[in-house]
Amino acid sequence: MMSWKIRQAVEKDAAAITDIYNQAVVAGFQTADISPVSVASRIDWLKVHFESNLPVLVALSDDKVIGWISLSSYRPGREALRFTVEVSYYVDKDFQRQGVASLLLQEILELAGEQGFNVVFAIVLEINVPSVLLLEKAGFQKWGFLPQVAVFEKGTCGHLYYGMQLKAE
Repeated sequence: MMSWKIRQAVEKDAAAITDIYNQAVVAGFQTADISPVSVASRIDWLKVHFESNLPVLVALSDDKVIGWISLSSYRPGREALRFTVEVSYYVDKDFQRQGVASLLLQEILELAGEQGFNVVFAIVLEINVPSVLLLEKAGFQKWGFLPQVAVFEKGTCGHLYYGMQLKAE
């Protein structure tokens, strides 16, 4: 496995985070967005994460952002769900299937436990086999399925919910 540096994201990473995310949008069937997002929207997204103390990590290769992962609130404002977070991750197309996502996921799960979260889940398109395999390898279990909820120009597919109960420290 290659050696990459992982660190907390900063605002100047917004363009790289946006570029990597938009690769998934353009590729299709990797995210439910069907139009590329703007850097400005990602800057706002980062600010919300920073203000909420929700981590966004980036993976670096030679100081270039090659992937990112984040924890997001699940149903903000619903107090009973305050210990549950959703994980999202994306890796630059040139670095996929090299272990970057596994490393990022390992790091964010450790942070989630340290921050007192009890449950981490991911929502993935059923057609996104690499994500399904990554989550299962990391110990996530399939908790739910919503059939044909994602409608794309080239067809529909379902959402899979994968979850993990973190052990209390």
